[in-house]
Amino acid sequence: MSTMTDETDSRLLAGFWQVVAAHGWGGVTLRRLAAASGLSAGAIRARCPDGPRDLLALHGRLMDEAVAAGTVPGQGGTPRDRIFDVLMRRIDAMQPHRAGLVRLLEELRMEPGLALCLLAQLPRSTARLLEAAEIDRHGLSGALRTQGLVGVWLATMRAWVQDDSADLGHTMAALDRALDRAEQVARSLRLDAGDLAAG
Repeated sequence: MSTMTDETDSRLLAGFWQVVAAHGWGGVTLRRLAAASGLSAGAIRARCPDGPRDLLALHGRLMDEAVAAGTVPGQGGTPRDRIFDVLMRRIDAMQPHRAGLVRLLEELRMEPGLALCLLAQLPRSTARLLEAAEIDRHGLSGALRTQGLVGVWLATMRAWVQDDSADLGHTMAALDRALDRAEQVARSLRLDAGDLAAG
């Protein structure tokens, strides 16, 4: 992907979350996206032919790329440490778009179809996070880890929505507690040591 394409996608994503923050999910229009991103309507249509849901997919891809860019192969540390690091890097990548993301998450209660769609995509996203943490995501154990990490992520997101501190201390504490619970479940299922996200 070229640098120009990277920049265009970043501008589009930033504009999208600005519009969501100001007008909500239902207020995302092509005109507002063009104004917020500085891109032409044609350029936006070319990248997002199916509208706002394409922008959510773009968000997921760019967040995954941000996590992958910070991953060092053979990073060492315990599985728990690596999971903690990967999830906090994902949250750090989301921080610039916090206002829009928080508004969307709050509006999901009134958008059940969208909420179910996003929930269905979570296992695929968390599987990529496990991969970034260099933890096996294949087979039955991998499926359990993936589903467990969905629970860890949702608990962490609930804390993040309420956490407006600069150091995200409340979010990190919630993530730590969620990993504690996942570790207890992993032990109860007699999974291998270090299978922290299995429940």
